[in-house]
Amino acid sequence: MNTRRQLNMAGKPEDKKTGFREQFGALRNLPKFFSMIWATSKPLAIGNAILRLLKSAIPLLMLYIGKEIIDEVIRLMNDGGEDYDYLWLMIGLELALAVFSELISRSITLLDSLLGDLFSNKSSVQIIRHAATLDLYQFEDADFYDKLERARRQTTGRTILMSQVLTQVQNIITVLFLGAGLVAFNPWLLLILFLAIVPSFLGETHFNQRSYSLTRSWTPERRELDYLRYIGASDETAKEVKIFGLADFLADRFEQLSDKYYVANRKIAVSRAFWGILLSSIGTIAYYGAYVFIAMQTVGGLITVGTLTFLAGSFQRMQSMLQSIMNRFSSIAEGALYLQDLFDFFEIKPSIIATPNSHLFPEKISKGFTFENVSFKYPNSERYAIRDLSFHLDAGEKLALVGENGAGKTTLVKLLARLYEPTAGRILLDGVDLRDYNLADLRANTGIIFQDYIRFQLKAAENIAVGNIGRLDALPTIRNAAQKSLADTVVEDLPEQYEQFLGKRFKNGVELSGGQWQKIALARAYMRDAQLLILDEPTSALDARAEHEVFQRFTELIKGKSAVLISHRFSTVRMADRILFLENGQLLELGSHEELIAKDGKYAELFQLQAQGYV
Repeated sequence: MNTRRQLNMAGKPEDKKTGFREQFGALRNLPKFFSMIWATSKPLAIGNAILRLLKSAIPLLMLYIGKEIIDEVIRLMNDGGEDYDYLWLMIGLELALAVFSELISRSITLLDSLLGDLFSNKSSVQIIRHAATLDLYQFEDADFYDKLERARRQTTGRTILMSQVLTQVQNIITVLFLGAGLVAFNPWLLLILFLAIVPSFLGETHFNQRSYSLTRSWTPERRELDYLRYIGASDETAKEVKIFGLADFLADRFEQLSDKYYVANRKIAVSRAFWGILLSSIGTIAYYGAYVFIAMQTVGGLITVGTLTFLAGSFQRMQSMLQSIMNRFSSIAEGALYLQDLFDFFEIKPSIIATPNSHLFPEKISKGFTFENVSFKYPNSERYAIRDLSFHLDAGEKLALVGENGAGKTTLVKLLARLYEPTAGRILLDGVDLRDYNLADLRANTGIIFQDYIRFQLKAAENIAVGNIGRLDALPTIRNAAQKSLADTVVEDLPEQYEQFLGKRFKNGVELSGGQWQKIALARAYMRDAQLLILDEPTSALDARAEHEVFQRFTELIKGKSAVLISHRFSTVRMADRILFLENGQLLELGSHEELIAKDGKYAELFQLQAQGYV
């Protein structure tokens, strides 16, 4: 049996539990983590460290001053003294320390909050920016999504880890101060103390390992729970949920999956509570044993009552702190394991990158694009989406792609935009391999609108400007793009026109029809002065007349530029200079509309079938 995977009580494969070596080894992530915190805000990090250092010395000072107050009160009672100056001094010092301690605590909490928020924001920005550098196929992989989901969760949860580690260092310094006082009296007290807390520490470490293993192995299911929660109560899915009566189906599925996770987690929680009570009792018994010992020393006159309170307080405080240090250490180690997920995500590198000394995109395409025996298959797939494809797209030519669903049309245009890399063969632009061009420059000169374009819940102007976000403030450019795509008629009817929020997610937002959204999306293609424009069925929600008008306008506006368009309507396709018919990822027919009709092949057959639908 494969020892890397085990079945948990829910019958689900669970990752092998991490051992002590793995957990302690995860602490190597902390220096990198704190370098990120240091880079987030040096002043806040320095201020936090100084305040915690001051805070760590206060408990010992408070206990010592308390001892002096008690001893002074007893002396005054026994001697009948009237000189209260020293007593008032000690009480005043204790009051000042108490106020100072509260001030420092509040300041530490404030700095933790500010630094944590900044770190969370910065790491979220880093995730967004890094994700944008990765390859498209990586986003189509479930394992990648698991890593992305775990990385997202670390942006907020790891701010707690920051506070835990800083508190840990602060408490260790405090324990060293308190330990010096105990050692001066009786070193055996320290030995009793450590023996009392070790069992509890081992127990917490064990259960932290189990919790991490469970949480990590359930990442796909937790993503599914989030998805079910979203589609069960979303403006985008409300129509289908109501009309198809999906509420019970979604609720039942969520309930079944969440109950399985609850049962798996409950077993760990119950065991943790039971053993936690048992092991912590050992520490309590040890404390009272030491307390009896100190009390007997006081009764025997070996130490003063003030010293009794000092030692008892020091022992109790050290026991509590060491217990929390040990438990927190285990929690920090667990947090460091989770932190590895964030660093693992940042270690993912794209395979489609700009080559050194890459060429700039031509100022004007002269020869065009050439596919030379190009084949492509998706990762973890045995089937080729594109196989041994060769053709040439002339400069300034409009090429239409035709074929049944799954024929490879969208894959082809993604290869052309270098969103994918050919598995075999190569794509040339003006005789130079596409891989030798500067990647950013290539993308900047390619305008592309996919059939599954995003309906951004943003302002109308912003929705259009995403086609060239650097021109976000150029309203004339945005208006011009809207006019070219016929989206201007849509925007002019909105209450706030270009400042109008689209969609219903935000207050006062306006929802558009499918056809209106498509005109907004089409405007994005006109936002950049691209030499290659690609339209991948972006007008499917338009009626035949509207689509014909859009493409007629498109044809007029892109004269002199290369274009690739995908449409299932042959009345639109025939406006292209040439038509490439794909079947099972291979070139079946290529030519103008008239040539393919005369050939009387597959294209002519489908054209006649569609034409009959209009008779």
